[in-house]
Amino acid sequence: MRIAVTGSIATDHLMTFEGRFAEQLIADQLEQVSLSFLVDELEVRRGGVAANICFGMGRLGLTPLLVGAVGADFDDYRSWLERHGVDTSAVHVSDLRHTARFVCTTDRDHNQIASFYAGAMAEARMIELGPIAERVGGLDLVLVGADDPEGMLRHSDECRTRGYAFAADPSQQLARMEGPEVRRLIEGAAYLFTNEYEKALAEQKTGWSEEDVLDRVGIRVTTLGAKGVRVDRKGEPPLHVPAAAVGAKVDPTGVGDAFRAGFLAGIAWGLGLERAAQVGNATAVHVLEVNGPQEYTLTRESLLEKIAVSYGDGAAAEVGGHLA
Repeated sequence: MRIAVTGSIATDHLMTFEGRFAEQLIADQLEQVSLSFLVDELEVRRGGVAANICFGMGRLGLTPLLVGAVGADFDDYRSWLERHGVDTSAVHVSDLRHTARFVCTTDRDHNQIASFYAGAMAEARMIELGPIAERVGGLDLVLVGADDPEGMLRHSDECRTRGYAFAADPSQQLARMEGPEVRRLIEGAAYLFTNEYEKALAEQKTGWSEEDVLDRVGIRVTTLGAKGVRVDRKGEPPLHVPAAAVGAKVDPTGVGDAFRAGFLAGIAWGLGLERAAQVGNATAVHVLEVNGPQEYTLTRESLLEKIAVSYGDGAAAEVGGHLA
């Protein structure tokens, strides 16, 4: 099954300030702020929703096709992804802009001051899926993830026009999009991914009820955090899959992306929805237990152990037949 994942590709620059921002801010001088914080730590992490999802799928033995826009500074990141099973041949390289970057400083009270540079991500709207599909011999599924909003709409439009099955995954861009754009993004999707809050926001912005949404998409997947995941299909009872067992909760960044990687891997293997959701939950836990969205180690043994402990030996045996 050939799966293309469109969406953001970015690096996160995370710094720690041992003081408190509040102690450096003077209430009657906030109109002319000029501050510099001496930070003690700097972590540079690879991220972006499309890259995170593809990384997870690569760890599970698939070869996902990453589709997004980056700058000329992408070489090291490209090498990392390719070493972990990701096909980066469809990534657009900007001649003018750097790869998207998130820069964040956190103080000792966990307050944050951050900036996001979209950079090359704005050129995602220039990417056509047709030539990519022709080059790789067709696309079985396209995940349209959070990206330049115009690019997201263009990708879903093209999927409908060309008859490509697609999954809509608006994520954090849902807050930026207006009702008509959200309706245009998800209409006709084979899958719709959101978390619980995004589910309510999508219904509010579109003016569609739960039933209206299920009239327009094939399968609706809603992640529920510690409560697991819910899968809805028109005319079928809701399917609830509990979360996988967690060792230590370290960092939630990228957990949703890892769930999507595992779920899509399960679908690619031909598993049922319940089993695919279990694979997604077990993959997500690997991310939750470490710092960073691509810093986890996932092996055949670690995944099957999570699935066995969480869902039983039968589930692990079925999944094990698809893992190298």
